[in-house]
Amino acid sequence: MTRRSITRTMRGRDATAVPAALLLIVSAFQAALALGAPWGSAAYGGAHRGTLPRKYRVTSAAASLAYAALALVTLDARSGGQARRRVLTGAAGLMGAGTVMNLASRSRVERAIWTPVAGALAATLLRAARRT
Repeated sequence: MTRRSITRTMRGRDATAVPAALLLIVSAFQAALALGAPWGSAAYGGAHRGTLPRKYRVTSAAASLAYAALALVTLDARSGGQARRRVLTGAAGLMGAGTVMNLASRSRVERAIWTPVAGALAATLLRAARRT
């Protein structure tokens, strides 16, 4: 391995480390909601203070798994280049839409916390997709 290829590999990892870390944070948050954490005011528009109803807890469990899976795809540089690029680009688009939705939320907590997280995910996932 040459110095240039090592540098290129490290830059690629740098491009994926931030979105993967953010995705794992969101996954952990969703898992906590699914397990009954009283953070309902920071999710789903803030309509449910405290612990979420069962229906939303099941949704959070599925979301937690989806975010964790996306983090793995983000980190797996060995996976197919074009397929991975499409997944990351699609996820970036969804996070862009999520940014707008969080910004429009009635929940102040959701606007304050999840708007910047979703925006950062949109930008960093797009960057990772372009580096794939």
